Amino acid sequence: MNRLVALTLTAAFASAAHAAPETYNLEPNHTLPRFEYSHLGYSMQLSRFDKTTGKIVLDRVAHSGSADISIDATSVNTGSTLFNGHIQGEGLLDTAKFPTITFKSNDFKFDGDKLVAVNGALTIKGITKPVTLTVNSYLCMPHPMLKKDACGVTATTTIKRTEFNAGKYAPYVSDEVTLTIPVEAIKE
Repeated sequence: MNRLVALTLTAAFASAAHAAPETYNLEPNHTLPRFEYSHLGYSMQLSRFDKTTGKIVLDRVAHSGSADISIDATSVNTGSTLFNGHIQGEGLLDTAKFPTITFKSNDFKFDGDKLVAVNGALTIKGITKPVTLTVNSYLCMPHPMLKKDACGVTATTTIKRTEFNAGKYAPYVSDEVTLTIPVEAIKE
C-alpha cells in the first residue's frame, strides 16, 4: 500500500513539475502604458495610451515566458486634444504612417518564482531596439470577480526617443522617456 501511495505522489509531483505554458490575454481596461518626460525642465509630463492588445505566455514552473503586445499609438492621451495631435505628428510618433507600437519578448527573467525582468524588442516608427523592462510588481492568482486565473505586472524602462526617430524639440523636451507598463491579463 505504501508503495502505491509513493508512486501516486511521485506521478502527481512529476506532472506538476512539467506544467504546460499558460496563455493570458491582456485586459484592456487595466493595461494602459504610460510615458513620462521633462517638458522644457518646467515639469514632468505624464501621458498614456488607451488601447493595448496582446498575449502573454507564461510557464511559472519552467520560469519562462513570451509576450506579444501591440499599442495603438493613435490612442495617445495627454489630457489635451492639442497635445495629442502634437505627439501623433510626424516629428514624434507619426501615427499616420506608424499607428502601432509593438513589444515582443521570449526572454523572461526570474529570481526564484518572482519575475524580475523582461528582455525584448520595442518597435516605434518602424525602428526596433532592444529594451529591458524592470518588473516592479508581479502577481498571479485567481481573479476575485472573473473567477479565472489572472496575472499582473508593472514594469518600467527608459528609452531615448531620438533613437526611434521621434526627437522633435530635443533636448528642450527631454530625449529620455520613462515608460511604465501596467499589465493585467486573464488566462484563456
